[in-house]
Amino acid sequence: MNVRRRYSGDRNRSRSLAQHMPATSLTHLLADIRGCTVCAEHLAAGPRPIVQAGEPARIVIIGQAPGRRVHESGIPWDDPSGRTLRRWLDLSDEQFYDPDIVALVPMGFCYPGSAASGDKPPRPECAPLWHHALLSHLPANRLEVIIGIYAQKRYIAERKKTLTDTVANWSSYLPKQVVLPHPSPRNQHWLTKNPWFETETLPAVQARISQFLGR
Repeated sequence: MNVRRRYSGDRNRSRSLAQHMPATSLTHLLADIRGCTVCAEHLAAGPRPIVQAGEPARIVIIGQAPGRRVHESGIPWDDPSGRTLRRWLDLSDEQFYDPDIVALVPMGFCYPGSAASGDKPPRPECAPLWHHALLSHLPANRLEVIIGIYAQKRYIAERKKTLTDTVANWSSYLPKQVVLPHPSPRNQHWLTKNPWFETETLPAVQARISQFLGR
């Protein structure tokens, strides 16, 4: 599967179809998101909103924001973090990048730029501006994969005091939500310090993903 070629084609199709679809369509909404420049003055690398969604998608991954590599390629999770995430979820590249299977909805659609340690937080304008409309197009009986502290704060109603405590409480959020730490290589220390995540949480997460894939 040539992911880069498919994403280039998707962007062109979105622009073309958006001209002929009603404003309420998902295609039109995605075109609007990809053309958004609301945060442009705050983005050193410039706006490049990155999103993936199809109306049948029942697995919705809500992460943080694209990193530099993803900003450059235009492909969501096209970096080491993405490879780790696909392993955690037991999803192939073909499944992960199929918008009718998986929707990829970051808290911030654009690369926010680098900070002293890692990337800056997702821009706060994105989620309030776009998420409700986007999620309303997706199935109500979906599985939400909530990644990182910013997504937890918005989407986990009974969040614990820390990210670790929330992830450790993972079973209480099933069957509708899965909570994960960010799969960044920077979090290797966290994974080493919390071995239960690999031995207890991930098998349960993969089992739930399999149910949605009809395995």
